[in-house]
Amino acid sequence: MNSDQIKKIEQELWSAADTLRAESKLTAAEYKDPVLGLILLRFAENRFNETLKKIEENIPTNPRTGKKEITKDHFIGSAALYLQDESKYEYLANLPESKDINEAVNNAMRLIEKDHSDLAGILPKNYQDFGSDLLKGLIRIFNTETIKSIPGDFFGRIYEFFLMKFSMSGAGAQEGGEFFTPPSLVQLIVNFIEPNHGIVHDPACGSGGMFIQTAQFINDKVKKSINESITVYGTELKTNNTKLAKMNLAIHGLEGKIIEENSFYSDPHNLVGKCDFIMANPPFNVKKVDKKKDYVINDPRLKFGIPKSDNGNYMWIQYFHSYLNKKGRAGFVMASSATDAGSSEKKIRKKLIETGDVEAIVSISNKFFYTRSLPCHIWFFNKNKKDKNTILMINAQKTFTKVNQKISSFSTEQLEGLSTIIKSYRGEKVNFKANKWLASNFDNGIYENIKGLCKIVSLEEIIEEDYSLSPGRHVGFKIEIDKNFDYQKRISEINSELDTLKQKSNELINDIKKNTQKQ
Repeated sequence: MNSDQIKKIEQELWSAADTLRAESKLTAAEYKDPVLGLILLRFAENRFNETLKKIEENIPTNPRTGKKEITKDHFIGSAALYLQDESKYEYLANLPESKDINEAVNNAMRLIEKDHSDLAGILPKNYQDFGSDLLKGLIRIFNTETIKSIPGDFFGRIYEFFLMKFSMSGAGAQEGGEFFTPPSLVQLIVNFIEPNHGIVHDPACGSGGMFIQTAQFINDKVKKSINESITVYGTELKTNNTKLAKMNLAIHGLEGKIIEENSFYSDPHNLVGKCDFIMANPPFNVKKVDKKKDYVINDPRLKFGIPKSDNGNYMWIQYFHSYLNKKGRAGFVMASSATDAGSSEKKIRKKLIETGDVEAIVSISNKFFYTRSLPCHIWFFNKNKKDKNTILMINAQKTFTKVNQKISSFSTEQLEGLSTIIKSYRGEKVNFKANKWLASNFDNGIYENIKGLCKIVSLEEIIEEDYSLSPGRHVGFKIEIDKNFDYQKRISEINSELDTLKQKSNELINDIKKNTQKQ
């Protein structure tokens, strides 16, 4: 099954599920978790069946019973959930009319939680709030022969697609769906830092999207299995987000540890100096962080100082830097204001720049987030950076593809092009001519500083700009000239309009003077 087929299925499933919701009295927020729970159940059975076949091929037949005796233990380390009969989707889909479907689904969730302690208390069990006809309709949607045949790995995409659609509808766990980071921004971070081994940490993990894109990257680029390649750790403040993240990991067969804590006042995984990769989209401009707490005052993650401003931006930035080991890389989304923030934040930024670990800053246009217009920057740290005396600045404000009037995204070609730029900066062999977007911007087929787009900036230049890390301050602005437009004619027209306005202004002044004299 190819990518286009999956996209078609995603759209069809969402359309069918959303039509059912519209016919009910449920809000998108009330509908979200139970629907995601059903997707998990459907996924779980698909992957269970795939894994069961492999297990059966590798275990001997019992000579006494003539059967292959398969237990829960056979599924350990398989990236598949063990399912009892009553927790299987097929059982629910074929439940007799006389049985209570709502309680049956609740029971299926309880059985899975019983068999998998990491999911205890996580799965939705409020299906009694659904009408039985609505629930049966939803079960049918995810029980077609096509859906049954989808490989388990592809179900993660469907889950992520539904998360995105719920976020766009305002059914987020935080304000306006902020729990969901736009996929193309996550993909950009993954492409830039290439998280292919070791410890991957997100201390503001939301629904776990960073981990999921990492898993996809490993599937595409690494021969080892995901759980052999990486160990994931997440911290999340919101209870519902924590549940979403744990479900997301389960859907993707990812082993990891997600803890519900406040990262400002705790470091539950104790990972300072231990992480190979940091990926995050923390909440911007968080106010009223209690910086007088003993934990904050003594926090080893804040070695460059406690920012005095009433927001947590430069606390997050320091956390991400502190977690990295000697070869670690970080990529994270940050409020645009942070690159030029003054006072105590500027002092911290100066110290960060002086480490030589700031590798790149990418500015993003304001239409990538689904529920609010929000320009931002993506920061990249690299403690194993070859050239400690320069920083790559990329202004991607004009690099996007319109999804609709309100939302933009990166195209595959644009993502590949931006990723090629940083690879070139690192000294890797790349081909600028193989990508149309790159070819249209780099006429010579090699990296060069392009006004308005990108520039390799020296530390001296950054100092000259008062330690600003805003790409716009460094790359300049490219003036677009339309060769088919008659600029001279337009200038003449403007001058004529100015003359007319000046004449009318003089007439008005004279009229005012005459009226004043009469009085």
